[in-house]
Amino acid sequence: MELGLVGLGRMGGNMRERLRRAGHTVVGYDTNQEISDAKDLADLVAQLKASDQPRVVWVMVPVQAIDQVVQELGELLGEGDIVIDGGNTRWTEDGPRAEYLATKGVKFVDCGVSGGIWGLENGYALMCGGDKADIETLMPIFEALKPEGEFGFVHAGAIGAGHFTKMVHNGIEYALMQAYAEGFELLEAADVVENVTEALESWREGTVIRSWLLDLMVNALRDDPHLAEIQGYVEDSGEGRWTIEAAIDHAVPVPAIAASLFARFTSRQQDSPAMKAIAAMRNQFGGHAVKVEHGDELSPGTPHTKGPRPSDRA
Repeated sequence: MELGLVGLGRMGGNMRERLRRAGHTVVGYDTNQEISDAKDLADLVAQLKASDQPRVVWVMVPVQAIDQVVQELGELLGEGDIVIDGGNTRWTEDGPRAEYLATKGVKFVDCGVSGGIWGLENGYALMCGGDKADIETLMPIFEALKPEGEFGFVHAGAIGAGHFTKMVHNGIEYALMQAYAEGFELLEAADVVENVTEALESWREGTVIRSWLLDLMVNALRDDPHLAEIQGYVEDSGEGRWTIEAAIDHAVPVPAIAASLFARFTSRQQDSPAMKAIAAMRNQFGGHAVKVEHGDELSPGTPHTKGPRPSDRA
């Protein structure tokens, strides 16, 4: 098949290469003209030859840019053409974009994509939402991108279902990474385990917690066994937040995912105000030792300040 691909970053560029290896014709556009096949979106669409098949444009751009790209493609494409949004888009925004494109006669498919920088060789997991007929039209593209074998692709449902599925996938990813990270920290903190990297590596086969994430963690520890060269600061893409918001909307408890997101927030604080408050309260009710900003650790049993006794309160 022939298609346009907008956004040739770490994932988009490798997707172009994987599609070309499978024999598809790909016209790529990126604001970085050094890697682009087209000078702009109009040029990209002009290079897609008119035929008995609809023109297809796959969009892989940051969420901040998607509306502008979709608006412009709506003006450039025509009846029966298809736009695929493969970015990390919030699923609630798929419907309005599909409705706008429909006024132009253009169809829309949302597709969550997982695989990162490894997707070129291993394939990409694809989670798609949209009309069944449109999905069937696009299957040659999906087959080229997905991993070999029976897994790695799902038509999850109507428009929005693909990005919703990818959102939940990323929420689970947050929790899994947090669990591995906490286990690593505990192994490091205990004197009894001498070979932490080897311990984690031993879990890669035969255990119920083996996974690709564990493999990647072991790779990192081989390069830096104590992660001394990495700062403990972690951003979030937004999908963890959206997962928790959706869970609230549907009254579904997701404590592990929520805790993993909040742990990332804590990582961005050099000295957590919340942890200061907890230390202060422990000192007040139990005289537990605290560390002050400029001075020695207070001794247990010596509250930093005096407060009212429980009996003093109404």
